[in-house]
Amino acid sequence: MAEQLKEKNEIRETVRERYAEAARVAQTQQQASCGPADSSCGCAGADPIGIEQGFGDFGSELYTDADREALPDAAKLASLGCGNPTAVAELNEGETVLDLGSGGGIDVLLSARRVGPTGKAYGLDMTEEMLELARANQRQAGVENVEFLKGTIEDVPLADESVDVIISNCVINLSGDKAAVLREAARVLRPGGRFAVTDVIADPDMDEATRGDIAQWTGCIAGALTADAFAEGLQAAGLEDVEIVETHRVHEHAGSAIIRARQPAPTDG
Repeated sequence: MAEQLKEKNEIRETVRERYAEAARVAQTQQQASCGPADSSCGCAGADPIGIEQGFGDFGSELYTDADREALPDAAKLASLGCGNPTAVAELNEGETVLDLGSGGGIDVLLSARRVGPTGKAYGLDMTEEMLELARANQRQAGVENVEFLKGTIEDVPLADESVDVIISNCVINLSGDKAAVLREAARVLRPGGRFAVTDVIADPDMDEATRGDIAQWTGCIAGALTADAFAEGLQAAGLEDVEIVETHRVHEHAGSAIIRARQPAPTDG
């Protein structure tokens, strides 16, 4: 147990250091990257190695032109995700949204616009540098119905049944305790609430060398679950109507996927 905890803490600190550096880079108006220079997952913009191998993009290029034009440059530069969860979630006016691992705030700001002034968007991140960047982006965007929280996605600082929708963009794969992440997601979702994220899904035959490479972990690949394991984790957390659809390849052993599930609706009593 102690060895497992040590490994989880090491993964968390490695990820924190990588994303703190990404935030600092974005603040200098350069494109951030969640992977090292020689990683096969650049996690931002057009990853040159991924393109050479025929794989899809990460980052702000996965958003529509209208979405990108509505955001500060620093938010776009810090976009490290593998999809567009705000489109996946089909957000409605008045809903409360939580973004797990909100980074520079791109998905939180877009969500806040979609839910309108009667709704609210929370962003949760463990990296102080990312939170500072996100709050600066919020001020520049002039969006009021947003709150950025410091904490981990394994221990969400919100009350039970407090949000309608959970989104996340290429972050759950970075956790060393995904079961805890999914349990927390289920805890804070209201009855009938929706889990709608994009994440990296590993092929069943991903090799052990890739899984054991911490550079590949911070580059969004090594920690990814298979589709079956992700579905089992969601169901174990109590969610239902699980749907996992791969959208594009991001690595020879992994693809980006849309992952949806639902908190059971209240039963008539």
